Amino acid sequence: MSVVVIATITPRPDAVDAVREAVLAAVPQVHAEPGCERYALHEGEGFFVMVERWESVEALRVHGKAEALTNLGAAIGDKLAAPLDVRYLEAIPAGDPAKGAI
Repeated sequence: MSVVVIATITPRPDAVDAVREAVLAAVPQVHAEPGCERYALHEGEGFFVMVERWESVEALRVHGKAEALTNLGAAIGDKLAAPLDVRYLEAIPAGDPAKGAI
């Protein structure tokens, strides 16, 4: 069963562009990690949301220690207005299987 993660990143107002660029630089590296099924960046007004899907809990654990995430944390750590908000979700598929789950 895949693991879905929603991670909200809230940069300081003066660091929005720097955080965006750091995340964009990390995305291709994360896409190449074993077990990455989805790692998609979204932007709201003053915040970013990563929608992630991992093949397994173990793949997510490996990602948590991977170079891309370590480097990203170092690049944005002092640019955040709030701590990362990371939520782990379990899908409850409903309706059309192609539309009812991420």
